Amino acid sequence: MSSIQKAEALPASSNISKAQAYPIFLSFLCMGFGDVVGPLSSQLQTDYQLSNMGAGLVTFMGFIMFGLLSIPMSIYQSHKGKKHVLKLGLMCALVGLMVPMVSNFESFPLILVGLLCLGTGATLLQVSGNPIMQSVSPPGKYASYLSYGQFIKAIGSLSGALIPLIAAMFWGLDWKLLFPIYSVIILITIVYLHFTKINDKADDISNEEPASFASCMSALATPKIALMVLGIFFYVGAEVTMSSRLPTFLEHAFQFDIKEFGLLGTLFFFLSLMVGRFIGGMVLARVSTARFLIASSIISLIGIWGLFLAPNTIVGFIVIGLIGLGFANIFPLIFSMTIESFPGKSNEISGLMVTAIIGGAIMPVVFGFIADSFGFMSGFFVCFASFLYILFLSLTTKKG
Repeated sequence: MSSIQKAEALPASSNISKAQAYPIFLSFLCMGFGDVVGPLSSQLQTDYQLSNMGAGLVTFMGFIMFGLLSIPMSIYQSHKGKKHVLKLGLMCALVGLMVPMVSNFESFPLILVGLLCLGTGATLLQVSGNPIMQSVSPPGKYASYLSYGQFIKAIGSLSGALIPLIAAMFWGLDWKLLFPIYSVIILITIVYLHFTKINDKADDISNEEPASFASCMSALATPKIALMVLGIFFYVGAEVTMSSRLPTFLEHAFQFDIKEFGLLGTLFFFLSLMVGRFIGGMVLARVSTARFLIASSIISLIGIWGLFLAPNTIVGFIVIGLIGLGFANIFPLIFSMTIESFPGKSNEISGLMVTAIIGGAIMPVVFGFIADSFGFMSGFFVCFASFLYILFLSLTTKKG
């Protein structure tokens, strides 16, 4: 960026108010609703007597659009603006929640259609939400704000397991309660966002050219960007694998009743993610992103290895909590480091990295193949290997 462009960027940053960030943080909460496909898959399998393949369609519908739409929508976003795509994502998610309610949840195919729309909305929210946070962040606070955003997203993710447990315990209700609750929150977010003025044309601050498919592929050809995108692929794959397999881990290691208490594993994992992202938002205001990524990678590796060694339930949950703390800030760290290294390619990087979230659809399949072939616990080596790569990435980035 030239000195003239930098000078032009300063007024935009100085005019940022905290109020502009509030609807973006609320959008991150809605973004977390897309993670409901994890805990929902086991609930739907029981209620609709699905095969394992049928249950797999639930997760597939939740993640397939990350692979299909991320780059096209990042290109569209570079022309129409991040706020426009953010609102479009919220509306898609709202439609996805309403479709199953129209059929009173009696049609499993319509539930799949609804989850596909919800996944589409989550895709658009990821494409637009992460870079638009830069437009509402004070100078030098992007990584911190993004971690706070991921903390808010973790609350949305946590709700997918927490609300059904509370609803069943106190009111005899089930997962269906999620849909009207999520719908109301998303509707409020749409209205709030619509009436909040945000200078999201700050490609704007770098005079960035509109993205194209060619520019996305050109960005991917940059070795550092390609390595970072692969890091997101492995991280998301490990996170989705962990959140969906922890109930089975509790059953396998400690004879938990998976139907009654299985969601506790997922719930505790998401709770740890939420706490870790809140802590990360504070720590990143004082510690460099490169050093924090190294520390997070090491904590994650220790936690994953602890799954093989936990002698009892208490230690098992401590290990799960450690994994959640280690995993918590990987996405915002990698994302913000890449954006800050290549500020003129924010739309391309956003599209590529959100595309990499398709790792959440692929890695659990790899886990399942290894677990079926060599035993259940051996599947966790997939997560361990993923974080060995992220540790390598963090050390290489720090040297760079």
